[in-house]
Amino acid sequence: MMKFNMTDDKILITELVLTAYLFNQSDKLEVDDLTQPIRKHYWDEKINSVKRPIYVTEGDLRTLYKLENVKNSVKSLPFLEFQDFGSQIKLTVFDLAEKWFIKQPEAIERINNNPVLAQYFETNEMLHVSYIKAKASTMPKETTREWIQSLVKSIEAEKGSEDTLKLVNIVAPEDIRQTVKDLVLTKEQEEEIEKMAKAIQYRDYLKRIGLREIGKLLFVGPPGTGKTSTARALSGKLGIPIVEVRLSQITDQFLGETAKNIDRVFDLAKRLSPCILFIDEFDFVAKARATDEHAALKRAVNTLLKAIDEMSLVDHGVLLIGATNHPSILDHAAWRRFDEIVEFTLPDKDMRKKILDIVLRDIEGKFETEEIAKKTEGYSGSDLRLIVREAVLSSLITERMVLNQQDLLRGITEFNKRILVKTKEETG
Repeated sequence: MMKFNMTDDKILITELVLTAYLFNQSDKLEVDDLTQPIRKHYWDEKINSVKRPIYVTEGDLRTLYKLENVKNSVKSLPFLEFQDFGSQIKLTVFDLAEKWFIKQPEAIERINNNPVLAQYFETNEMLHVSYIKAKASTMPKETTREWIQSLVKSIEAEKGSEDTLKLVNIVAPEDIRQTVKDLVLTKEQEEEIEKMAKAIQYRDYLKRIGLREIGKLLFVGPPGTGKTSTARALSGKLGIPIVEVRLSQITDQFLGETAKNIDRVFDLAKRLSPCILFIDEFDFVAKARATDEHAALKRAVNTLLKAIDEMSLVDHGVLLIGATNHPSILDHAAWRRFDEIVEFTLPDKDMRKKILDIVLRDIEGKFETEEIAKKTEGYSGSDLRLIVREAVLSSLITERMVLNQQDLLRGITEFNKRILVKTKEETG
């Protein structure tokens, strides 16, 4: 449990009380102006926002900051009052609280990370602080799982929504584990990510100049080369949720309702806007178009292609990413739906070394990743991570948490054995 000394208690209590007071008083401040911890704590799922006015209680401070002596700290501050009924903390003299707070050594830093306070002190020219800087340090509500959960709950209450939500996996940006920095990308891949970041940032400009055919990417490449990881990392970088769907899952489970479910998935993405809609196994489109078995399946594919045509990053705030392991079987009708094709090839030796260096960075031991990279030609990034995982688990059998080069080499051997077994099973 995190603990603070008495002075820290007072600063945290005063900051929260001042933030709540200013937020309650101003009609210019929005929920995104609250710091993420405060916003998450006061989030109301019923309204999908933070309800005004915000009240500060002893329980709030215990939950937010793990404070233990709230009552004593409040009573030692002349501008606060502790009300025993409801354990509410009231601000009695705003000017005194304001002057006390800005005299604290860490005040400037805290204000520059709190948009509500930064807006007040900058507007009144009391301190050299920046609302823009504070706003940039605080992730918007769309990045949090609370915002997504609230929206999902409201959708769940609607008739016929249960099947739609079963089709997708919705991930909040704050839950993305791998960031863009954790990936080894080619220059082309990095450029496409940057383009999409700018497209979302300048959506209004693109709409004004009439450039709407943008924001539909097709990721192509073998399994394990980072297509899904890159889509998720892009979600984290842009601070918007990602809606993941596998085309085969839709058709396998709900063949009779496939076309309707495709429409529902696209409508869901629009309601979660801004977001990323990631459609995996896009080669299933080509397989479905080539078969004569199911007319309903063909209608569903046509529904999908039409939905893609009508989706717009500029108009709807949805970045569409399709992914396929088999680009060669896609026909022209599928290809032309995307304005950018991003290739994911198996990593070369230098990329394999960089991947290994990233995967091993938090593992204690001495490694020659150059040697491992040379011995793993034709391996994907996912394969390399499995090799490291095998090395770690094998070392734990002997209760070792410090790895060596031999552990990684054995990891390669064990991985190759698994591939050999899998190959035998597939070839019968």
